[in-house]
Amino acid sequence: MKTKILLICFSFLLLSMQCDDENHSGITPEMLDNKKQEILDYINSFSCAEASGCNSIAFGAKPCGGPREFLVYPNSVDQVTLQNLVDEYYDMDNEYNIQTGAVSDCMVVTAPSNIDCVNGVCTIID
Repeated sequence: MKTKILLICFSFLLLSMQCDDENHSGITPEMLDNKKQEILDYINSFSCAEASGCNSIAFGAKPCGGPREFLVYPNSVDQVTLQNLVDEYYDMDNEYNIQTGAVSDCMVVTAPSNIDCVNGVCTIID
């Protein structure tokens, strides 16, 4: 009888020490969405002019390598700040891919070849 009680108590102890996914401190889709929105808000706080022009930056991390997409931005942004924000997002996205065992189509995403300033906003021209 003592053995059974001891075994039950030990089982409860082991169960209470297991990791719970809800308490996991990993990257969540909401965290990625918030970081992306922070970056887009930063980019959108600047406007372009024909003289200053626009550029693109690789963004995100596909599970099998390469960027998920390219963001366009006016050259008037502080490019060091933008690069730091994009690098932070890349690290988060890469960690999320590892944590979830994500897979992707592995297709190469290329930088846009034709970007123009349209009404003060950098736009990809098809």
